[in-house]
Amino acid sequence: MDRSPYVTESPSVSVIMLKVMLALVPGIVAYVWMFGSGVLISLALASVTALVAEAAMLKVRSRPVMPFLLDGSAMVTAWLLALALPPLAPWWLIVVGTLFAIVVAKQLYGGLGYNPFNPAMVGYAVLLISFPVLMTQWPAPLAIAGAKLSFMDQWNYIFNRVLPGGIGLDAISSATPLDTLKTQLRLQHSMESITSAPLFGQFGGKGGEVVAGAYLLGGLYMWQQRIITWHIPVAFLGALALMSGVAHVVNPEHYAGPLFHLFSGASMLCAFFIATDPISGPTTPRGKLIFAAAIGVLTWLVRVYGGYPDGVAFAVLLLNICVPLIDANTQPRVFGHPK
Repeated sequence: MDRSPYVTESPSVSVIMLKVMLALVPGIVAYVWMFGSGVLISLALASVTALVAEAAMLKVRSRPVMPFLLDGSAMVTAWLLALALPPLAPWWLIVVGTLFAIVVAKQLYGGLGYNPFNPAMVGYAVLLISFPVLMTQWPAPLAIAGAKLSFMDQWNYIFNRVLPGGIGLDAISSATPLDTLKTQLRLQHSMESITSAPLFGQFGGKGGEVVAGAYLLGGLYMWQQRIITWHIPVAFLGALALMSGVAHVVNPEHYAGPLFHLFSGASMLCAFFIATDPISGPTTPRGKLIFAAAIGVLTWLVRVYGGYPDGVAFAVLLLNICVPLIDANTQPRVFGHPK
């Protein structure tokens, strides 16, 4: 007979990480379709670097290597960082960022379960501050690119910085929609004239909105599998939509609407895969709502008023600092005790 109490077995770390990587697959497929296969090289480089760095640090710390390598956490960090970087970034940039994420942001704090900051965002922020020019060389969507590069062409560019004869860097790269929007608005161009450029799609960047939609599908899969709860994605996307929506209503010629912000940059990747990191995020339901809403507000502020096109990484890291305070002040009332 079915009767209580019911005891459920929690999934292992390796199962959770495997499902996270499966949820990223639609986004990766869309990425390759819209921007070329260079991202696969970045993913492979980051994955190998993460596994080697994790194994080396575990050896140095006299910890068992295989159980931690097989839990998949290093691979998830590598994939998230690689997907946040320009897919035609030089090989050493990917390696340096991944090494910093695994060695400094994860292992030097004690490994999985002890890192106070999201490792992938630490690696990304370090690269963005240290190598801003390389971090802004994004490929143009294949639909508008002046030149199409084969897999081997992209391989040669990533490892040797060599393009096929007659092709210049301007033919394969472009500013991101967020960067273009911010720059053109500062030049007093109207929102309508800016978004009519070929770089922009229906409500976001051409190609990027498709990738964001694929991340949304992957995130819904994780929610259905109970890998994440609804609190962080809803609070982050809701706060970002609210800030951009109010600003757009007040001055539609100077502020982009909610759909543009939701489907541009790393919004969907942050909502479902980055801010939902259970180690560096809050543990209480109310704390998750506060944490994610604050990230959404900071992301919008950096995008509109800051010096960087996208504010996801800095917003996440700043709120990681606040997690102990958020958790301490959002603990639910203990049953039988006064509030």
